[in-house]
Amino acid sequence: PAVSTVIRKRKSLGGIILTASHNPGGPDGDFGIKYNTGNGGPAPESVTKAIFEKTKSMREYKICNDIRVDFDCLGEQMFLDGQFVLEIIDSVADYAALMKEIFDFELLRKFLGGEFRILIDAMSGVMGPYAKRIFCEELGAPVESVIRSEPLENFGGGHPDPNLTYAADLVNVLRKGEHDFGAAFDGDGDRNMILGRGGFFVNPSDSLAVIAAHSQSIPYFKRTGMKGMARSMPTSGASTAWRSETVSRSTKFRLVG
Repeated sequence: PAVSTVIRKRKSLGGIILTASHNPGGPDGDFGIKYNTGNGGPAPESVTKAIFEKTKSMREYKICNDIRVDFDCLGEQMFLDGQFVLEIIDSVADYAALMKEIFDFELLRKFLGGEFRILIDAMSGVMGPYAKRIFCEELGAPVESVIRSEPLENFGGGHPDPNLTYAADLVNVLRKGEHDFGAAFDGDGDRNMILGRGGFFVNPSDSLAVIAAHSQSIPYFKRTGMKGMARSMPTSGASTAWRSETVSRSTKFRLVG
């Protein structure tokens, strides 16, 4: 999601995502690639097929061994006498800025400043820096509210799949009753698991329907209205029920998938 944000904000032609979460390859089976198009969404099959066909005609590629990039320094870096310009950006800042446009951060900050306790498990994946910036720095949650926040190459020896099996440690902590809300993210941040008080598991189908049912409490949808939802197999049931019960058939609302 953060890469999609950057692509749209900077009006890029697309973005290449290096991730162990998607069709992993490489010698150790831990390297995968996703390509998102200019709208920020995943490349359709027509695009990936065209890319594959191009690879069949490739005979060589060239490497410039003299380029040394300082990835810790934000801003532009120039190489080859200015012929090649590389800009290092803070994608966490871009994503946090978008979240501020969608949600009421001031209201959330006040809410989390009370007795409501959260626990966010980044599972040693890429979401750690994002969770720390948004939940701790922006919304004022205690630093201990985000666990396993450092991205690790091997995910700390765990399996970054946010479900009741691989995020069992988080479930067990929530069952103690000391937290009111819990969440875990997968390795590249496009899936999550939500838990309620006592470790109550919130089905993905229900979480989408809850967002839809309360969309008018979200500033972004107050401004634009909610024009549709995209369903996948695990999110179809509850959203269909919500659509049937609350949205007039005459309303221009699309439920796809």
